[in-house]
Amino acid sequence: MFLIPVQHRSSLHHYVLVLIAGLMLLASNVRAELSLEITTEGLKQIPLAMLPFANERDLSLGISPIVIADLQRTGLFRQVEVSGVNPLPTETAQLKLTDWRAKQATAVLMGSTSIEPDGKIKIRYMLVDAITEQEKLVEVISVAPTQVRGAAHRIADAVYEKLTGEKGVFSTKIAYIVKDGPTFQLRVADADAFNERTILSSKEPIISPKWSPDGTRMAYVTFELKRPLVVVQNLSTGARKVVANFRGNNSAPAWSPDGKRLAVTLSRDGIAQIYTIDAEGLEQPRRLMSTRAIDTEAVFTPDGKSILFTSDRGGAPQIYKVAVEGGNAQRLTFTGNYNVSPRLSPDGKKLVFIQQNGSAFRVMLQDLDTNQLQNMSDNALDESPSFSPNGRMILYASRVSGKGVLALVSADGRVRQKFSTQAGDVYEPAWGPLQ
Repeated sequence: MFLIPVQHRSSLHHYVLVLIAGLMLLASNVRAELSLEITTEGLKQIPLAMLPFANERDLSLGISPIVIADLQRTGLFRQVEVSGVNPLPTETAQLKLTDWRAKQATAVLMGSTSIEPDGKIKIRYMLVDAITEQEKLVEVISVAPTQVRGAAHRIADAVYEKLTGEKGVFSTKIAYIVKDGPTFQLRVADADAFNERTILSSKEPIISPKWSPDGTRMAYVTFELKRPLVVVQNLSTGARKVVANFRGNNSAPAWSPDGKRLAVTLSRDGIAQIYTIDAEGLEQPRRLMSTRAIDTEAVFTPDGKSILFTSDRGGAPQIYKVAVEGGNAQRLTFTGNYNVSPRLSPDGKKLVFIQQNGSAFRVMLQDLDTNQLQNMSDNALDESPSFSPNGRMILYASRVSGKGVLALVSADGRVRQKFSTQAGDVYEPAWGPLQ
């Protein structure tokens, strides 16, 4: 039997069958207090002049600072100096593009805000190519005052996609578990950790949060009845339903791509094995395989045809792949004696997982076509990897100098970020789908 470490906050000798991580995150109901460190290695950045939006000081929350923070967190953009611009331009004709080209800017982002008679905030913005002098984006957004931050994320997404050709993920959500004294809380926040809200609060542990493919539901494991149960919760209404309540262990839920089924780990028949159930919990579970090994931590491939999972069937925990109908499993990891917590990139071409080397647990990335392996993290206790929905970043939990941090690394390994926080014990971050 293999054991997967739980909450390295105190010891590496406290175990359960599903990997859960420890880190620190502090956020209020409307904002998070984060200290961000970004490191880029040999990365060519896009020089972008992001001007303050005209009249945004009339709002309680600015637009341009949020857009700038979103784009800079990717490590792909370099902010060109914009101080001293007065008056702030709101039309392309007002831009002196020769000046911006002299500063090596390849594009200029500008905009304006106004408060409408009905109280809504009107935001107009445009992205101008400083080289061709053509407008790349022009859009007007009207939102309620409470939706200004979301609108800024949408603008950042649009700019990111226009300049990189990839989908932005600034409007997405993340989930994580917070241990605050004797209370466990499942929380959801924007991708930048602001606008946090509590989904569930319990005196018993909560683990393994997983987003449904459409982002409307969350599956997780709760110990509210003093034993592990798999629950699905509607994030809009708060309605909860127990979908796996069998004898023994009910754990490690994972959604099918169509959102209709879950893969779960059950020990109802003795040793922990992988089963599939319908997401409403109305049907009897179907067992994928019959082995004498522990099989757990299932995850569906993007096409829904296969499932990856962790198993000790070879004598030590490794990652395997099996058809969703069951059958013979194919081993995917061969380097190292301890590989767990598989997660697939959205295109299904890359596998991220946790590998133990001595006393260190690191995030590893494997190209499934070439089997090339890359070490993605540089700390000793890294856990719970999760791909961003565009496949560009990997979110995971780590510990630095005894303190938990939320860490991200780009899929090419060149951009690394760490979020330092002041309080709160947080673990198992999970990145939600595109909105």
